[in-house]
Amino acid sequence: MTILKYIVLGIIQGLTEPLPISSSGHIFLFKQLFNTNLFNSLNFEIISNFGSFIAILIIFWKDIVNLVKSFFTYIFNKKMRKENKVNFKYCWYIVISTIPVGITGIIFKDKLENVYSLKGLAFAFLITALALFIVRNIKGEKEDKDLTIKDAIIIGLFQAVTIVPGISRSGTVLVACLLCKLKRETALKYTFILYFPVSIATFVLGMKDLIATPNITDMILPYSLGLISAGIVTYFSYQWLSNLVKKGKLWKFSIYCVLLALFIFIYFR
Repeated sequence: MTILKYIVLGIIQGLTEPLPISSSGHIFLFKQLFNTNLFNSLNFEIISNFGSFIAILIIFWKDIVNLVKSFFTYIFNKKMRKENKVNFKYCWYIVISTIPVGITGIIFKDKLENVYSLKGLAFAFLITALALFIVRNIKGEKEDKDLTIKDAIIIGLFQAVTIVPGISRSGTVLVACLLCKLKRETALKYTFILYFPVSIATFVLGMKDLIATPNITDMILPYSLGLISAGIVTYFSYQWLSNLVKKGKLWKFSIYCVLLALFIFIYFR
């Protein structure tokens, strides 16, 4: 049963990580519904997040390689600066958009985790629903080459809010990108390229506690199964999200978030 719980949580993580509905919020809700107190649950969340990270890395591997190559080519090869300028600037915009969440994470993350509550989670789902509904008809025209420092700052400020428990990172960043008039495909790409620095930082910061965990070898099997299930489900969950975003149907998740919030208010009243 313990192994099954880790697999189920891995599936929940994989399904909700790409979707604009908060993976951490869903895992917290699952634990409350089934009164599940897993051994070192924070460590497991780090592990399952890494499974999602691997899946999204596979999806965007070519884009990441292309950006890295262009960045260093622009720096070290003056003759090729013109054709690599867009990607070079794109890399810096990613850095700029990451700074706000890094600052707020360092200052507030521990404090916010200690105030995690079901009512707070429900309100967070309602906020996410409202944001997704507001951008339902927005269809921008900006592509990668049209991104600006202003866009990067605005998107970064929106992402900083996602340290609040239950506020979806992918949903919030997608909303910010659409408000900045990015094309749906461009918004989707920027949202998940921006996922990498945040995810890497979270994993690196959590590694110290993970390694120091007593009897960690006993958890290798359940952690591994959770990681694998999270990775597989994340891959297919992203494909589903991608199709919905391109069709302009992101608003459907707002209905889900409202229903989930109402469920929390009624069931845990």
